[in-house]
Amino acid sequence: MSEPIVTMNNINFTYENKPILKKVNFEIPKGKFMGLVGPNGGGKTTLIKLILGLLKPDEGEIKLFNTPIEKFQHREKIGFVSQKANSFNAGFPATVFEVVSTGLTAKLGYFKFMKKSHREQVLAAIEMVDMLDYAFENIGNLSGGQQQRVFIARALVNEPELMILDEPTVGVDQGNVKRFYELLDKLNKEQQITMLLVTHDTGIMTEYATDIVCLNRTLHFHGNPEEYSSLSDEDLSLFYGHPVTTIAHEA
Repeated sequence: MSEPIVTMNNINFTYENKPILKKVNFEIPKGKFMGLVGPNGGGKTTLIKLILGLLKPDEGEIKLFNTPIEKFQHREKIGFVSQKANSFNAGFPATVFEVVSTGLTAKLGYFKFMKKSHREQVLAAIEMVDMLDYAFENIGNLSGGQQQRVFIARALVNEPELMILDEPTVGVDQGNVKRFYELLDKLNKEQQITMLLVTHDTGIMTEYATDIVCLNRTLHFHGNPEEYSSLSDEDLSLFYGHPVTTIAHEA
């Protein structure tokens, strides 16, 4: 078993006296491509915020790279990609290069000039997501799928060991969703970047993930894609708290 990059032990979290997470025990081993699924309001975003240090649990312990989260000082090891469509103004006048370079702000600070090595680092991240031909194109001119690749490059520019993606295909046209997952798969296998992906697309997720976790307040399932695919609609309905019918994707 690979060493865990994230460890959550007996995590409880409440908001306004409402239980959000209850006794969550969760590990992300190094090198995994983990899909996190579950119903809206089931605590997926809260779990991500806890890992990112944006929230603190009421009870329990969180470790990042075997270090208690309150002592962890290497945030550059974790890249985060949110729902682009809900958080970005596509009319913002910035090139792909400029957007990706903002990922270095934590390392460089504000209002500091980039060195040649930093520029090369930005271009390398852009090339990694196959967007080098668009490096100096205004990001507003790109498709949703291309824009989301740019945001992955921004997360990659610090060479993270863990990437957390919160429903990143929102706003990406269906024709490019598969290509997007193929990119994540490539980064996981070729760059050895551990992935935690929140998604509702469980059908396509089973094609790429090494592990799937179902969260609804507490962990209801943690296993490989084959085990998840073998679950009955009754099992899934129990996990999700409402009727669920599995829909297979066409190849």
